[in-house]
Amino acid sequence: DLRMAPLRVLCVHGYRQTGASFREKTGALRKLLKKQVELVYLSAPHSVVPQSSEDSPEKENGSNPGPGGDEDPKGWWFSDIQARSFSAQQQCEESLGLDESVAVVRDAVKDQGPFDGILGFSQGAAFVAMLCSLQEQNLERDFSFRFAIIVAGFRSACREHQKFYSAPLQIPSLHVFGLEDRVIPDNMSRELLPSFQDPQVLTHPGGHFVPAASAHRQTYQDFLKRFQ
Repeated sequence: DLRMAPLRVLCVHGYRQTGASFREKTGALRKLLKKQVELVYLSAPHSVVPQSSEDSPEKENGSNPGPGGDEDPKGWWFSDIQARSFSAQQQCEESLGLDESVAVVRDAVKDQGPFDGILGFSQGAAFVAMLCSLQEQNLERDFSFRFAIIVAGFRSACREHQKFYSAPLQIPSLHVFGLEDRVIPDNMSRELLPSFQDPQVLTHPGGHFVPAASAHRQTYQDFLKRFQ
């Protein structure tokens, strides 16, 4: 059989992670899909002020410093401009840092692209939905993602971001979320679904992570097959 070139997918980490730590945490996914995809990891441009583990309800799964923790945790935007912090639940008029993050993706596409698709986790997944919106509004000429995988995604509660949710996006999307997720509860992930024209959904019984058990392989593979 003719071996198809793997799909190239840009990976967008969660808040308080880095490209390197997200690569580590998605080792099982890389293994699960290694024949089908090449995952390319990106780091956000904004450093996040470290905080003690107790006061961090929005912390990503297993990202406290220490073994396997992040040296220099990053974020894609801040919902609290004064504190330079982020919470998915926080209502805000305007955010800080999104334009710089879009520029980082733009550079990655120019320097390391083209990419077939884009995958995001948590804050990164919410960011991916925004990037897809920019692409469909023809506001980012270099973006040509053919699909999006959105893991533990949500709609930004920030008023200035509502422009990203005006029309359902045509891009094929796979939305993955855990029914026991305490960081981004599954109802928040479900609220993002109407922003996509024909969203596919993969739920798992676990918490705030990218699921990659053999039980999930078929769903990922069937979704990806359309683009090979």
